[in-house]
Amino acid sequence: MAQNIDPVNERAGNSNTVKDGDGPTSATKHQSTSKRLQQELLTLMMSGDKGISAFPNGDDVFSWIGTIHGPQGTVYEGLVYKLSLTFPNGYPFTAPTVKFVTPCFHPNVDTYGNICLDILKDKWSALYDVRTILLSIQSLLGDPNNDSPLNGQAAQLWSDQVAYKKVLFEKSHEAAKAQ
Repeated sequence: MAQNIDPVNERAGNSNTVKDGDGPTSATKHQSTSKRLQQELLTLMMSGDKGISAFPNGDDVFSWIGTIHGPQGTVYEGLVYKLSLTFPNGYPFTAPTVKFVTPCFHPNVDTYGNICLDILKDKWSALYDVRTILLSIQSLLGDPNNDSPLNGQAAQLWSDQVAYKKVLFEKSHEAAKAQ
């Protein structure tokens, strides 16, 4: 079976006809996703990865708040970003929606916090987990894909790290004042 085929719907023979909220399949998917997310939370807490963390937002296991520290040796070192992660009932067969909550000046992040990262879109795999997502975004901070920018100003400035860092810190301070 392919890695992004939902086995609950595949067994029923109707992989495209049952939508979230329809019939007993939705409840089964909800329970399965909830269990997977609880396992991922435990794995993430035990991983010991420095600079990333995520926890459910209150009692809702389908809505998480993540934290990423800027990678050492990059212009983002010393900065901390909060992200929202929203998981659909079809997770892990469907990618979560991940956005920066803290404003982030970056070539692959727009002003609304949307992230242009292939593993969150067309390269998503059911093998990925929250840890993989956070580590990938942390890596993206220091190594943007300027071929696919969401923020043209950041993409143009990227080649001049001194100028980039100046604008980055100005924007970070503006964002901190606004909160």
